[in-house]
Amino acid sequence: MIVCLCHRVSDRDIRRAVAEGTRNFEVLQDETRAASACGACHDCAREVFNEAVSTHLALPVQMMEPLAQTRRVIQLASVAA
Repeated sequence: MIVCLCHRVSDRDIRRAVAEGTRNFEVLQDETRAASACGACHDCAREVFNEAVSTHLALPVQMMEPLAQTRRVIQLASVAA
């Protein structure tokens, strides 16, 4: 579902950011621009973010390792481009 209409940020975008390591709502706003324009979606975006963080923190460390590796590869690719 689209959470932020102003910037077309979906709940999947928020969950993906959390899976890639975002643990601070303000950082999420900087990365996705969710809840950074009109503010109407702030509560919903915060709720999705909090749920994603609590779910992600419940994962075993072994399951989080590949996600961290993927983020590093994406960041390196962005720097190289």
